[in-house]
Amino acid sequence: MKLLHIDSSALGGHSVSRQLSAEVVAELQRLHPGIEIRYHDLAAQPLPHWTPVADAADPAAVRGSEMLDEFLAADVVVIGAPMYNFSIPSQLKAWLDRIAVAGKTFRYGPNGPEGLAGGKRVIVASSRGGMHAGSPMDFQEPYLRALLGFLGIDLVEFVRAEGVNMSVEHKAGALASARQAIGTLGSGVAQAA
Repeated sequence: MKLLHIDSSALGGHSVSRQLSAEVVAELQRLHPGIEIRYHDLAAQPLPHWTPVADAADPAAVRGSEMLDEFLAADVVVIGAPMYNFSIPSQLKAWLDRIAVAGKTFRYGPNGPEGLAGGKRVIVASSRGGMHAGSPMDFQEPYLRALLGFLGIDLVEFVRAEGVNMSVEHKAGALASARQAIGTLGSGVAQAA
């Protein structure tokens, strides 16, 4: 089994999404001891934002191609995704732009779009400073579900810690709920915290 672990928070050691994504990966390692893990920190080593590349030998094109290959090879993808301004970090968007590739992860046919990257499990470790689940201001989860669904991935789970900036007590409660959801990953379905 191959696991691709992506972190995108700019907060380093202060990041809740990094903490949760690491705990998700640790739980999956516990459940599947022989799992092969590939890790990318998109904040420490950001991808340039997508632009058309005329030269396939361009380092940005090569790195983008490597990211796509790793994504396609993965059985499980764990994404650390903090909510920034009601959406996702631009670092994560740059990675998503590298994996959403016509002819590789989706295609358009006579009946419309078809996802080509199905058969994967994606677990998103989401952190939010406020309470936004289900609100009109939550552009993070609907966007990730829509994009991953467009690529053919129908098993998208969220481990969510909300309100982490509201108070120390609220943060502790949000982390406890997220950890409880992480504990259910062995069943294949994580409950949104």
